[in-house]
Amino acid sequence: MLVLKTLTRGSNHGYGIAQHIHRVSRDALRIGEGSLYPALQRLLINGWAEAEWGITETNRKARYYKITAAGRKQLASEARTFNFLVAAIAEVMESA
Repeated sequence: MLVLKTLTRGSNHGYGIAQHIHRVSRDALRIGEGSLYPALQRLLINGWAEAEWGITETNRKARYYKITAAGRKQLASEARTFNFLVAAIAEVMESA
């Protein structure tokens, strides 16, 4: 969900995605390569993202990922599920 949300900002390479999530979460979330790249591969397999090779700001070759229409639909579904779970957890935590 976080990777798809990050890709709504525009195409990005894996390191850039991880850095964005780390920065926006105020250092609370750190995605390691062992989690990120398999997740990106699943996005490609499921048709939720597309990828093409490009050059980074530091002049290195990298694969750039872009969210697809199916990915936007999946993100909306995952966000609804997430919001439902957060609300349910809050209800339990607030009950006495």
